[in-house]
Amino acid sequence: MKQELWVLPCSLLGAFLNSHVLASEIAVKEVDINQNLNTNILQLSEITTHSTEAKLLIHSSEVPAAATEKLAQTDVPVEEETDIDLEVIGEQNSLPQSTPTYIIEKEEIQKQGATSVADVLKRMPGFAINDVGHGADIHTGTYYRGHSINQSVFLINGRPINNDVNTYHGATDLNSIPVEAIERIELSSGASTALYGSSAFGGVVNIITKKGSITPKFNASAEFGSLNLNNQQTSFSGGVDNFRYNLSFERLFIDNRYKVPQGAANRDVSGNLFNADTATSTYFGNFAVDLNPQNTLSLDIKKLSSRRGLVYFGFPLQRDRLDHDGLNIGLSWRSQLAQGSNLTTTLGYNQDYFNTYGPTVFQGNTFYRTGTLDTQNLTARVDHEWQLAANNRLRWGLDLKNTNLEGITNSTSPNRIALNEVENRSVLNTALFAVNTWDISDTLQVDLGLRQNFDSQFGNYLNPSVGMRYAMSPNLAVRGSWVGGQRNPGLDQLYLYDTVHGWLSNPDLEPETGSSWTAGVDVNFSENLSGQFTYFGSSLDNRLGVIQGQWQNIGLVDTNGFEAALRWRFTSNWSTFFNYTYTDAQIKTGTERGLQLGLIPYSNLQAGIGYQKDGWQANLYATYNSGARRAIFNNPNDRNTDFSPSYVNFDLSGRIPLNQSLGLTFYLENILGEQYERVNRIYSPGFTFRVGLSSGI
Repeated sequence: MKQELWVLPCSLLGAFLNSHVLASEIAVKEVDINQNLNTNILQLSEITTHSTEAKLLIHSSEVPAAATEKLAQTDVPVEEETDIDLEVIGEQNSLPQSTPTYIIEKEEIQKQGATSVADVLKRMPGFAINDVGHGADIHTGTYYRGHSINQSVFLINGRPINNDVNTYHGATDLNSIPVEAIERIELSSGASTALYGSSAFGGVVNIITKKGSITPKFNASAEFGSLNLNNQQTSFSGGVDNFRYNLSFERLFIDNRYKVPQGAANRDVSGNLFNADTATSTYFGNFAVDLNPQNTLSLDIKKLSSRRGLVYFGFPLQRDRLDHDGLNIGLSWRSQLAQGSNLTTTLGYNQDYFNTYGPTVFQGNTFYRTGTLDTQNLTARVDHEWQLAANNRLRWGLDLKNTNLEGITNSTSPNRIALNEVENRSVLNTALFAVNTWDISDTLQVDLGLRQNFDSQFGNYLNPSVGMRYAMSPNLAVRGSWVGGQRNPGLDQLYLYDTVHGWLSNPDLEPETGSSWTAGVDVNFSENLSGQFTYFGSSLDNRLGVIQGQWQNIGLVDTNGFEAALRWRFTSNWSTFFNYTYTDAQIKTGTERGLQLGLIPYSNLQAGIGYQKDGWQANLYATYNSGARRAIFNNPNDRNTDFSPSYVNFDLSGRIPLNQSLGLTFYLENILGEQYERVNRIYSPGFTFRVGLSSGI
């Protein structure tokens, strides 16, 4: 039974908790699934084999969280019952199956030793993340299937956290959520983009946080390591009767001061990387109350304080600093209106305060400049899942998002004083969305989606989507999707002069428009070996970029690529994974016509093998990166057609149990000790280590 479950997609795990299963079987199957998944090195979505299993997923959210928890308490021992996160089951909405849904669970996040969401995503299919790790530069970007971070949608518990500030001011900060607070991360695309945003040319990343449980749980870890790293994480959850809570905290500091070669960005006179230190503190809390068996009210709050130096210019010593303070609040009411009818209403507030500042030298004199952006989003969402018939499911609703930007640019440099300004701008976007999933037969499923936007600045526009999945046999399925989209320029790109970089805004910018598509195959090669293979592509016109110091629409970019994800569990204690992504993101117009988009490698490979038994863990990870085009902040003799060299990297993580609840953890990164160029003259430090203690009660 467990081996059969392992080859199911993680997105279908909740399908076993539906109204057709006897109450006494619900808790037992949940425990079996959790125990089985904990042995995997990477908990990505495996394969959907039967379309009948997809039907079961339709009913997965019909069991209210409170009712399911009471059933679980009756049938499972206390120590197992505390591992069941029943509220997550209640909020796990069924996503379209016409594109793969990859899921990574909290157990694998812990094994990887991830210190940020970016750390987690870098080992998932399709991602090329340059701005993570030692000495990382925020300007080098996070890309999914060739699309920038603002061309994908990032959610926390289904609520948007993208601020639409362009990358060069900080953009969406993937360090903003404590890793200890994360239950799982879901990555989807295709028709699911109609549910969450027309700007999701790449995909949708939904970060699901931990909820409380009736039995108190406490987890804590402390790590110390190379480059003066220290990291502390803790979480505590509990509850009484119908009330549950979870509180998490994380603190990280690293000075990132290490030797770098000649030509490296921000290399000081002693040969060390300069101004690359990072310090973050993040707090998270979730509170939930079951008003009755059909209604649950939940509140989550996230607070971030981040201070870091920046590394990006070709100057000998770049001294700019970035302060980022963030606050995110969400209030959700989940209600079961009837059998097969579930309504979720959400109110959200998101604030990101970015302040970039630093000195500049002009004609032998030192001047100072600052760039401040305070972005505040108010969001509201009504989301209704409705089982219209046994073979037809409709998910529809309303999104509201009001974005307000307060921006200040100030410089004492004589050649910039005239450009100093204060801007206060806002934009309102309203969207109606609907995705209809129709099981035409036991083997054929079709998704049809629409998202109608009403934007106060860029007018009204409709974005359709379509998807299909056909199970040719119990072990082979083909699928495909097509999505139309539009991403509007950020308010800072339109109106606010960037005094730190010297880039002019442009109120005449046009939205990025185009479409993206996928075609793929899901295969069960054997009982324990499964694979997902996906061709992806997009055509995006009016792509935004900086030309001659001003934001402009640079023209057409066509992207084509291939994505492979293999999972093999060859014994009960050993498992392995293999992810490969090829991305050809070609510029079709302008002076760089025919070139690959900068900072995006053609090939990116992640693989790993893991062992786990009786609290012992060992995980070996391998990375291959083919190198990316050096496109920004080049040295005088560099060409914009140059690529950074390819590299191979190995990391080793492990856990040694000291007693039932305490373990010694270690993470050996870049164990070959080769100092490679991550991207654009940003170099790794070579071998580094972290050691720590982790406990769970």
